[in-house]
Amino acid sequence: MSEVSKILIVGGGIGGLCAAIALRREGFSVDLVELKSEWTVYGVGIIQQSNVVREMARLGVLQRYLDAAYAFEDVGIYNLQGIPLARIPGQRLAGPAYPANVGISRLALHDVLSSSAIELGTQVRLGLSIESFEQDPDGVDVRFTDGSTGRYDLMVGADGVYSKVRGMLFGDKYQPRHTGQSVWRYNFPRHPSIDHLASYTGAEGNAGLVPLADNLMYMFSTSHEPGNPWLDPSQFAELMRDRIKKIGGLIGELREQITDSSQVVYKPMEVVFVDESWFKGRVLLIGDAAHATTPHLGQGAGMAIEDALVLSLELLGDDPIESKLQRFMQRRFERCKYISERSILAGEREMAKDHSFDRVGLTKEMLSRTAEPV
Repeated sequence: MSEVSKILIVGGGIGGLCAAIALRREGFSVDLVELKSEWTVYGVGIIQQSNVVREMARLGVLQRYLDAAYAFEDVGIYNLQGIPLARIPGQRLAGPAYPANVGISRLALHDVLSSSAIELGTQVRLGLSIESFEQDPDGVDVRFTDGSTGRYDLMVGADGVYSKVRGMLFGDKYQPRHTGQSVWRYNFPRHPSIDHLASYTGAEGNAGLVPLADNLMYMFSTSHEPGNPWLDPSQFAELMRDRIKKIGGLIGELREQITDSSQVVYKPMEVVFVDESWFKGRVLLIGDAAHATTPHLGQGAGMAIEDALVLSLELLGDDPIESKLQRFMQRRFERCKYISERSILAGEREMAKDHSFDRVGLTKEMLSRTAEPV
């Protein structure tokens, strides 16, 4: 009999929900606790590339996911004046009948994942986290913040960049670090030309447009914000316009339409990478809790989703749990480290205004690496 049957997931974001879906499909009993009492999501939209579309198929949610998303094939790279530099074709990794990439609103993605997890039998409790835990060779005893308790064969920390579980495992050894950049996002009606991911890149700035639906797209832009200063939310629209003032093309045409500060989503970039085993005993970190990175390669959520799939597969069988989790680490560590390091590198080159940096080459390399089997 398997050493693992009952699993606790801490955190109800993308990684936690995908883990719940994948584990339930393999027959594991899954409890999920989420600190938010109102299960809201932060942000505008998200780019999900070919490896993520492949994993959504393996999770068994592909059609529901595609119904909520905007499918596209290519990535277009432009200079800051809007002149095309390269068009990178996507790979249909989920199969020839399915798209290479999608853009999807974070709310739509959350709805797909949360409803799927619950329908599959995940026991979800909101407004709750863990207070403490003690583990022995056979399991983990957990006390929750409402005073209730539970015993599990495995606890999975999927609780994000500020992971409470990570702190319980490693103390203050791994703390989020501000990279010096922030990202700005804003929704627009979709322009007819934006039927692909359009990335504007150059030494003086970086921005992009991502289709989310037939009538919706979003703009993103990164900016250098040394020291992570506090910015007045009531001024976000003006500040975002200022950050993209040197970018032309369609970005420049749209700039003056950024008028509603309440609709600007501003987020400082913070990173953390656990540079050792992500598990101790029967407690494991996945997703941003283990390897939060920047959005420069559009793979942060993708790595969390892959973590979830690999975990569900490696937990099968009768061998010791330590062997299973070590195999998980062998499949995930270097892949996630590559994405983390290359994403941070892209941001560093932006801040250095490095005219020689080959962003197109890095994008092609990343797409090739992530197309490889997980």
